[in-house]
Amino acid sequence: MDTPAAANRRLAELLAGLPAAQVLVVGDLILDRYADGKATRVSPEAPVLVFEAGAERYLLGGACNVAANLRELGASAAVLGVVGDDEGGRQLRQLLADAGIDTQALVTDHTRPTTRKTRYVAKTLQVLRVDEESRAPVAGAAEQAMLAVLERRPFPWRSVLLSDYGKGVLTPRVVQAAIAAARSQGGVVVVDPKGKDYSIYRGVDLLTPNREEAEAATGVAIRTTDDMHAAAGRLRAITGTRNAVITLGKDGIYFETEDGSHRILPTEARAVFDVTGAGDTVVAMLTYCRTCGVGLEDSLRLANHAAGITVAKLGTWAPSRREVLARLGDAPGSEGKVLTREQAVEVASRLRAEGRRLVFTNGCFDILHAGHCDYLQKARSYGDALMVGLNTDGSVQRQQKGPGRPFNTQADRAAVLAALAAVDYVVAFDDDTPKDLIEAVTPHVLAKGEDWRDKGVVGREWVEQHGGQVVLVPLVAGRSTTNVVQKILQSGR
Repeated sequence: MDTPAAANRRLAELLAGLPAAQVLVVGDLILDRYADGKATRVSPEAPVLVFEAGAERYLLGGACNVAANLRELGASAAVLGVVGDDEGGRQLRQLLADAGIDTQALVTDHTRPTTRKTRYVAKTLQVLRVDEESRAPVAGAAEQAMLAVLERRPFPWRSVLLSDYGKGVLTPRVVQAAIAAARSQGGVVVVDPKGKDYSIYRGVDLLTPNREEAEAATGVAIRTTDDMHAAAGRLRAITGTRNAVITLGKDGIYFETEDGSHRILPTEARAVFDVTGAGDTVVAMLTYCRTCGVGLEDSLRLANHAAGITVAKLGTWAPSRREVLARLGDAPGSEGKVLTREQAVEVASRLRAEGRRLVFTNGCFDILHAGHCDYLQKARSYGDALMVGLNTDGSVQRQQKGPGRPFNTQADRAAVLAALAAVDYVVAFDDDTPKDLIEAVTPHVLAKGEDWRDKGVVGREWVEQHGGQVVLVPLVAGRSTTNVVQKILQSGR
């Protein structure tokens, strides 16, 4: 049996060799709008919070996020669904195009609005969600237009991923047409299901309900492995699929093959910050791998690793192939967080394109202590991802912080920072100040300790000129590397 390290190397080799298979995502397209602001007081008119609106951002949601996951993993992704003849529809088309997702199959339905979910967020706390949608089944000209795409022969895509969010797009006729289309290419059909009636999915190759969805569809209360086996049998009977998969959240993924053999693959999450979008990541990786002929268990293991990256991020996240490969090859805790300068610029550009807020801070972090941890957690709360600029060994030495500094090498300091859940990325800089690195990544938020109030924060002008903000983070009193060093020296006397 492979050691964990050997197993990961084998999975990495599998993933690295996958071609850009063509996958069509059919399902409910959702525009996610985030309104960032403050909610610090109660209204005098009613016992409700007053939300002071600030910036807003738009992200891909629903089946669009599934397509974004496919694209980042290396597949060639297209979407088929409906949008309204409205501003939301135009925004969604543009976001999809910016993400490199084929939108030629999109259908405009003049009778319904583009599905939009608006989340009002104070720092990282969601205080309200407002949904604008129609759940009526797609019918008439819109359904006919979708069927026309699915009835093309030869079918332009290899496989089909059905992403059902219960908004009415996946009608029985659309589902069956999608199955027939994939069959015509010898591809697979994978569905992320919704609702209780799974008979509409009869003929798919795989479906990925979570525990609660599987219970609702089968009537089996899932508590034990025997319950999972019973639910899997019902799922196979209802849908005709040969293999059954049930995602179990923190408990991993249960799968069962047609001969009755079954296993639970434990979760690969190393830190859980937000489970939003993990199911999208699982079904995307699973579909991509199965399209390329990867075995079921290896496909699920890769999906587990990819989802482990997603749950460590705030909000939905589409992990890239590079991130998954880095995770498979890195020491536990680092999760591919240590970047080169070029990779840092690439990540910053991607975050901006996705409407996410990047927080940047910097330092030597020679001896990590509780004050550092508190500071980094607070800095992370101002955005969706925290990038730490780390002084190289030479840069620390030039700052004349004291004899023998740094005590820990750059590689060791980077590894310790990367092991923290609050830190998303670490990138080293060799200059005396992080000015050039800040200008290269152009963060939305530049964070420094409040002790820099009168010293002048390097990079302030650049960040503010580009619409960003500078925040001075409160520090824990009495906690500093200097104090730690002094205690160590005194104890040795």
